[in-house]
Amino acid sequence: MMIRNRTTYAVAAALVATLALAGCKKKEEPVAVTPPPAAEPVAPTPAPAPVAATASVASVDLGSAVGPDKKVTTAATTFKPKDTIYVAISTSTSDPAATVPAKLGAKWTFQDGQTVKDDSADAQLMGPGVTNFSINSPKGFPTGKYKVDVSLDGAVVQSKEFEVK
Repeated sequence: MMIRNRTTYAVAAALVATLALAGCKKKEEPVAVTPPPAAEPVAPTPAPAPVAATASVASVDLGSAVGPDKKVTTAATTFKPKDTIYVAISTSTSDPAATVPAKLGAKWTFQDGQTVKDDSADAQLMGPGVTNFSINSPKGFPTGKYKVDVSLDGAVVQSKEFEVK
């Protein structure tokens, strides 16, 4: 009987050892799946900076009278010595709703280059508009050829020649 007990003990020990090994086996931890890192938020492209409105001289007309709209009533290039001579400077702005500060000028010269009159005015231009300058001489202008140079912010933008007869 002793042999039987030894066999039973051996089988029981083997069984306990198997169970112990099976119980000690590590369970595999589930691998945590991490989502890929979120993309850095892309800053929106900034809107282009607003472009400042600009002013320009559209046309220059000479005449001896202007209407209520400040435009020359009848364009002319020949005048009498005692006429008042007007220059009507038509301007516009790149943004009709914007006010653009500007300096308009009219330099009147005689045929030999002598300055007859140098006018300028600070203006707040908005959309289309007209600015006038004029010259006159109670004694009468000498006959000959004249020129008016129209400037915007100090730069000559148009010139008109005329004659006094």
